[in-house]
Amino acid sequence: MANIITIDGPSASGKGTLAKRLAAKLNFYYLDTGAIYRLLAMNLITSGVDANDARGAAAAANKLAAQFDPLQLENPRLRSDVVAQVSSKASLHPGVRMALLDIQRNLAENPPRQYKGAVLDGRDTGTVVCPNAPLKIFLVADARIRAERRTKELQSRGIATTYEAVLQDLEARDTRDTNREVAPLRPAQDAATVDTTNLDADAALETVLELVRARFPDLA
Repeated sequence: MANIITIDGPSASGKGTLAKRLAAKLNFYYLDTGAIYRLLAMNLITSGVDANDARGAAAAANKLAAQFDPLQLENPRLRSDVVAQVSSKASLHPGVRMALLDIQRNLAENPPRQYKGAVLDGRDTGTVVCPNAPLKIFLVADARIRAERRTKELQSRGIATTYEAVLQDLEARDTRDTNREVAPLRPAQDAATVDTTNLDADAALETVLELVRARFPDLA
């Protein structure tokens, strides 16, 4: 079985920072699965397809899967708030999720040769994408703390926003992600839950490294 670590959780729980640092520490390939959905969202915006159009979004997802290049995930435009909103809506459609599933699994199970394994950052990586991953982690954090983090992040990138607007957006995304019919946001039964509400990035990394050492003693 491939060395795979899945890190799931709601938006702004610290998944991205933790997963990137963990991957670098272990020499694992880092995969932001949400970036694949953001890439789809950007394509929908460019082509004028409504994210609420299940058939149109699924067709675009199938086209993306057929033409996918990992380098596309490095486009900085994927990080815009508009793309994030469209991504959240498009990801509700079963046809979209099915079309993009193989991309995620293939990258997780077959990372580039220079890496010892893969760290997946997402919302359903431990429950759907890689349910047999040797180590699954689910991050949680208080919504108000998550909103503070996201507000600072957006403002640091020069994006005008307010804490209230970000909190409202996070809560709406949490509701969509948790209640969608396909691959809802929830921890896998065998996932280790880590609460990052009162943890900074270093403390969160060390907490997870303890779990890694227990599961992969030769790697950490």
